[in-house]
Amino acid sequence: MSDLTRLSLNTATTKRWTLREAVDGAVRAGIPSVGLWRDRVAEEGLTESARLVRDAGLRVSSLCRGGFLTAADEAGAQAALADNRAAIVEAAALGTDALILVVGGLPEGDRDLAGARARVAERIADLVPFAREHGVRLVLEPLHPMYCADRAVISTLAQALDLAAPHPAEQVAVVVDTFHVHWDPALAEGIARAGRENRIASYQVCDFNLPIARDALLSRGMMGDGVVDFASITSMIDAAGYTGDVEVEIFNAEIWDSPGDQVLSAMITRYGDLVLPHLT
Repeated sequence: MSDLTRLSLNTATTKRWTLREAVDGAVRAGIPSVGLWRDRVAEEGLTESARLVRDAGLRVSSLCRGGFLTAADEAGAQAALADNRAAIVEAAALGTDALILVVGGLPEGDRDLAGARARVAERIADLVPFAREHGVRLVLEPLHPMYCADRAVISTLAQALDLAAPHPAEQVAVVVDTFHVHWDPALAEGIARAGRENRIASYQVCDFNLPIARDALLSRGMMGDGVVDFASITSMIDAAGYTGDVEVEIFNAEIWDSPGDQVLSAMITRYGDLVLPHLT
């Protein structure tokens, strides 16, 4: 049996499970931590979700997700800020200091990437004081460039770190997700910089499968099934001084349709074979 001390089940990986089922499955598998999604928390209710995780003895490694901060109209901007403040409150209640932000793509009909990125910067600044009051860190997630238009106008760790730079590291940080950043020729420099700045708040792992699925969102795979070099990236993360949880977050229709306990068993095996050996 691998050392599972740092392993976390992101509940997106077992999408068909309720939060209660995911908590029970993690306990059965000996996984000590879960990364939660807000839709599953909402189904169970915030208070009950916090109780379920606490009573099971699990950590909450992160809450997904806030963000979508690129609206160009005032009503859209205020709605996004309100939703993110709600997410901050939820993260605090669940006992995690890491709220993952997918910053948002271009508003419909908009082609001004620079303008959208500027609005993200402004709205992060708006949210930082509220997050600080609640002991929550805003964790920026750069997404693969194929999602730039519709999901995240930041695609690299360097872009995420530049957005974080005006704020203290304990308030704004980044997540390194192997699916999204494995392609980046400046990845080593980005991870090293994130480590120096103490801004790595989360490490998420899954593979990048080929061919790309018809729905590109579902091209994530179990570690070892695609093209990601986990040895190299995990070694960079380790050298950067990250000592937190390693979340497995997979969006894949075939995995979603598989029995949850079977998915967790495969996840533990692949983590032990491909990721754990490169953590100290």
